[in-house]
Amino acid sequence: MVSGSDMYRQQILDHYKNPRNYGELDDATFEHVGENPMCGDTIKLFVKLAEDGDTVEYVSFIGDGCAISQASASLLSEELQGMSLEAIREMDRDDIVEMLGVEVSPMRVKCAVLAEKVAQDGAAIYVGDKELDETTTEE
Repeated sequence: MVSGSDMYRQQILDHYKNPRNYGELDDATFEHVGENPMCGDTIKLFVKLAEDGDTVEYVSFIGDGCAISQASASLLSEELQGMSLEAIREMDRDDIVEMLGVEVSPMRVKCAVLAEKVAQDGAAIYVGDKELDETTTEE
């Protein structure tokens, strides 16, 4: 029998090896890129909004990095669909840890939250609340 944490580890490996929604999106409403310089992870997120200009219709990403960062981006690309921009901006670390299903070590937190931070900064830039060329996990 597979334990709960083993099941989530398998899910992370599956999303890393077979990422969902991977690839560029030509008709994205907005796109944004970010990096975790400590680990070398990079994520570029493409977001297409519905006609209301606020609801996420589709998300895709490209990137490179460790299993946690890429699996997190893959899982998040599924999770964000149907969310409002405000809901994205309200997400926090706990939402990502819950989505991953395993506790993330302090050394891997920046890997896990990179895609979330890219999505949040991209949304903030889109609505005009932030000016930023690239997101980084460095404080």
